[in-house]
Amino acid sequence: MSQWDGKSKGTVLGYRIFVFLIRKAGVKSAYFLLCFVASYYFLFLRKSNRAIFYYFRERLCYSFFKSKKMVFKSYYTFGQTIIDKVSISAGLRNKFTYEFDGIEVLKKLLAEKKGGVLISAHIGNFEIAEHFFGDIDLDFQINLVTTDLEHSTIKNYLESVTQKSAVKFIIIKEDLSHIFEINAALANNGLVCFTGDRYFEGTKSLSENILGKEANFPAGPFLIASRLKVPVVFVYVMKEPDLHYHLYAREATVKHRDEKGLLKEYVKSVESILQKYPLQWFNYFDFWNDLKP
Repeated sequence: MSQWDGKSKGTVLGYRIFVFLIRKAGVKSAYFLLCFVASYYFLFLRKSNRAIFYYFRERLCYSFFKSKKMVFKSYYTFGQTIIDKVSISAGLRNKFTYEFDGIEVLKKLLAEKKGGVLISAHIGNFEIAEHFFGDIDLDFQINLVTTDLEHSTIKNYLESVTQKSAVKFIIIKEDLSHIFEINAALANNGLVCFTGDRYFEGTKSLSENILGKEANFPAGPFLIASRLKVPVVFVYVMKEPDLHYHLYAREATVKHRDEKGLLKEYVKSVESILQKYPLQWFNYFDFWNDLKP
């Protein structure tokens, strides 16, 4: 099954070590230690290695040896985005630089006072988007629709060492009560954010071709966004060299009740970002459901 279990790797001790290094020796010292962590993942995480190798080898058509090298670099880049997120939230925001591409889309969205839906992906570092919004004086409540399956001990530790996030989390519930929270957020001119590229077994999905092969996507974000009659924007926050980040915002063309059309447009958007940033696709599971056990 091409689905994700909702949990990420990592331990509280590992996070404590990185936070200590960030505070005492700077972000780039943590990057140095990350080389060893990425090497461990590259050598021993067989299941995720196969999945991300498949992405480079079969979907991007890289050579065998380049694909192997990219697997290591993918782990390293993913680790950098986590270190950056912790650093920014812990008060080192001024160590980073930021670039905006599509700021007028976000300003227009706010001016319409309808609220809006943002759809991103597990590409780049979307979780630092709130810091971009603060930089450009966009005053609204960000509501991130998510599951609550991450390790609570890691979450609790990170909350204790970082500044309180301005993001409000809307937890997906079996009784669908999260739908009422989404509607309330939009009624208050808030932004509701989804990631559109991971679905869970037992939930409704939609299929679409991405990078030349059909894959499954969660139906929820596209069903909701195509029915609410509010602006929809695809947003990505991409890591670049020298502690620099680039935010992309692109308004989607949405026809009422056309979730498949919205998904097609989303897939094209994701593919265009992956052409520029192939290393920053962080779905370490059998996304295309194409790997034999």
